[in-house]
Amino acid sequence: MEEDLKRRQMLTLLALTGAAGCGTATATSAATQPSTVAGTPTAAPSTAATARLGSAATATSAATSASASASASASKAAPSSAPATAGAGPSGRGGPVQAPTGKVLLGSYLALGGKNLKQSLSLRRGQLDREQRIVHRFYPWNGYVPTSEPDVAKSSTLMVSWHGAPYAGILNGGSNTNIRSVARKLKNMKRPILLRWGWEMNGDWFEWGGAQNGQSPANYVKAWKRLHRIFAEQGADNVAWVWSPNWNSSPNVSWNKVQNYYPGDEYVDWVGISGYNFYNETPSTLFNPITSRYGSRKPIILSETAAVKNKAKWIKQLHTWVEKTPAVGAVVWFDTDIQQGTDHNFRFDTDTAALSAYRTMARSSRFTG
Repeated sequence: MEEDLKRRQMLTLLALTGAAGCGTATATSAATQPSTVAGTPTAAPSTAATARLGSAATATSAATSASASASASASKAAPSSAPATAGAGPSGRGGPVQAPTGKVLLGSYLALGGKNLKQSLSLRRGQLDREQRIVHRFYPWNGYVPTSEPDVAKSSTLMVSWHGAPYAGILNGGSNTNIRSVARKLKNMKRPILLRWGWEMNGDWFEWGGAQNGQSPANYVKAWKRLHRIFAEQGADNVAWVWSPNWNSSPNVSWNKVQNYYPGDEYVDWVGISGYNFYNETPSTLFNPITSRYGSRKPIILSETAAVKNKAKWIKQLHTWVEKTPAVGAVVWFDTDIQQGTDHNFRFDTDTAALSAYRTMARSSRFTG
């Protein structure tokens, strides 16, 4: 019954449109294997009712020129630090977006009710007295992809979660034209970009997950390598590749182990993780397994995270965990209160204690990357 409800809720992804071209939807469950997700209404899944366990499902729609014009003017705020650029930083890790040594890039996906992106960025700048070092956006697989993000400050790194697709249509070459087009658009943005393609592939809620593609992580790896090669052929050397599984796998079976999806060190610049405290999970529960497996080889980015309960306490736990985990190079908060179909509010300013905890974290020396 509850699973059917989740699947019906996910259908709303196809029709959502919100502030600044962003709309959101969420499906939740009391299942024992919570998971996280984000999506885009302009990239309709082939199985539109795909579900996820305890999820945060995000939809970003920029399918019209009106959405693009809503972001027409660049941020004029003074940058809090220099932008991450290719070859910058002493760590040598992270590809075109270098992981700062001993520091963390702190950013967010922003979709605040009643505000467009520019207004949301302004609010957070005032609360935190700093820019977002990463601004997270969602692009569809073969729908509208912008040629610029003028509201994202030059001092910020753009992170693009680009929807995946069924593996067969990629591996047979049928998607080559689309892949080349997106590669050229991202290249021509002429800014460092974190590209998070086909995220949470170890879950069963997206059409690009292994569970919906013949239970074949090997074909996910082949698809990833094809994209990587085509981007290289198009000269998109400003793109850093973010491989970003969910913190746990669904189904939790041997073929679906997260390591089976890893494309290899030469094809990955950052390793990401999605994880939320839907069932009171601690940061160590959510993030330790993947960080322990890959943190010695790649910088780690918490690519989707937020607290939905006990926020102040959990933010303090996150702060402490990151301080003790040098492999972490970036944290991206899932900052929204317009998740349709759920009472979850992912904003960190829902109460004064949570805002204070987040502000303390954002202003600490570890988070000044």
